[in-house]
Amino acid sequence: MDSLIQMIQKDMKPAFGVTEPGAIALAVSTARKYSKEEIQKIKVVLNSGIYKNGFTCGIPNSNQVGNAFAAALGAVAGNPEKGLESLIDVTESDNILAQKLIDEHKIKIVLGEITSDIYIETTLITENDIITVLIEHSHENIVKITKNNNVIFEKDNILSKEAENSAPLNIHDYTLKDIIKYVENININELNFIKKAYEVNLELFNEGMENKRTTFCRNLFKLNDGKIISQDVNKTANLLCGGAIEARVIGLNKAAMSITGSGAHGIIATMPLYAEYKVNKISEEKLLRGTALSYLICTYIKEYSGKLSAFCGCAIAAGTGMACAITFMRNGSYKEIVGTLNNMASSITGMICDGGNQGCTMKGIVATDAAFRSVELAMDNSFIFNIHGICDEKPENTMKNMGLIASPGMVGTEKTIVEIFNKK
Repeated sequence: MDSLIQMIQKDMKPAFGVTEPGAIALAVSTARKYSKEEIQKIKVVLNSGIYKNGFTCGIPNSNQVGNAFAAALGAVAGNPEKGLESLIDVTESDNILAQKLIDEHKIKIVLGEITSDIYIETTLITENDIITVLIEHSHENIVKITKNNNVIFEKDNILSKEAENSAPLNIHDYTLKDIIKYVENININELNFIKKAYEVNLELFNEGMENKRTTFCRNLFKLNDGKIISQDVNKTANLLCGGAIEARVIGLNKAAMSITGSGAHGIIATMPLYAEYKVNKISEEKLLRGTALSYLICTYIKEYSGKLSAFCGCAIAAGTGMACAITFMRNGSYKEIVGTLNNMASSITGMICDGGNQGCTMKGIVATDAAFRSVELAMDNSFIFNIHGICDEKPENTMKNMGLIASPGMVGTEKTIVEIFNKK
């Protein structure tokens, strides 16, 4: 059971900006480290999930968006030592240099395979050097670096994939009952590290509140009676969650605490719980235990769907984890938690992911609304029966079915989405 808390600790990381541009910048900046000659060409091959998620998403410290600009900034200013926060020190002059690379047609982005498995292959070409950096299976997992056909660094590809996935895959060895019992009984001091997620995500939300570029944030504030914490838990949750997501996707200069490789997942898995904690005056201990449950259910679903797919894992996986956690925080029974799971599985499963962009804010609002309604109905003995749809007698199978809808179920949808992008 200790592996469950270790899984969260390993997975919970700050991400500066949307994760996919950060990963692209990491790959390019790593390549740039091996040659300081003038850049002639940078080619970046992306799997469909990375390509789609970064297509129009905001980039920190920049007013620009998209994969090509993320690559250009990674080349001129990325710090590979900072991982997914590689663009944290970008300046205005760096943006000018990056735009120059774009204008000179030195950046080429190529759509690779239609797959949820992460793949970023960067080739940086100068007069005398050709450097290639390959990332696979997770956003920071560099598996190979070559310079002029000489291997500088290499992981065994099969072993690296197993290493990346072995700990999260262990979650499927547990039942939902096991996971609930675990979060109920773990020593609370072992969950104190989760407090950092709230510190990071609240800083991001506050940046959204103060920045003039946000629009949803200030309207959600108005809808919440001009208060950050009102007496309406749903409206408060929408403000905290939607505000933080909007700040993230437009590229404001604060990190989100990610889970399963996604800052938006991390926001949806936590911020509505914070609203529940503040509005309904629930103990901090219950908040931390609920957050652990939210993270673990999100991970359970994501390990079936894949890290990137055609369905919105933020709303579906993180939203379902969050909904079940709210039921838990309200002292709901196992039956009521399963009922909440069924209500979420039967309502928002199938919501598409059309990239990391402003639309994520709206998806977060929909997930939050669905979550609170699912909780209220389940706790009043109204839930979708196991016989219906993708629900199953075993909640573990319900979560598995939710994941399978994405992968392999929506591979064709993914192809259609990127085809639409390329026609725009």
